[in-house]
Amino acid sequence: MRIEQRKIGTVDIFTPMGALVDQDAETFGKALMQRLSSGGSNPRVGVAMHEVPYMDSTALEGLLQATEALNDRATSLKLAAVTPTCREIFELTGLSSRFRFFKDIEDVVKSFLT
Repeated sequence: MRIEQRKIGTVDIFTPMGALVDQDAETFGKALMQRLSSGGSNPRVGVAMHEVPYMDSTALEGLLQATEALNDRATSLKLAAVTPTCREIFELTGLSSRFRFFKDIEDVVKSFLT
């Protein structure tokens, strides 16, 4: 698994590539939390999920920790292009209401402007 990180305007975008399971899911969660702890006051973070075919409970836990940290800053983790299998995982676990979902990363970036 690889994690691409880039900045679009003032928004930090994470793009995990591959299934978020076991050690890869833990690595991704740590990368998100490191960004949130070292990112200063910028709470603008999005995750492009189009390259994630599947995720496990470790990945869900990492995403949930990140969104809770952002909730403390009056925002939430914004997810883009979530694959159908991953979207179903969010729904089945009852966690979908804890996140904001967008069609693509451009919509995530625009959402920070309004």
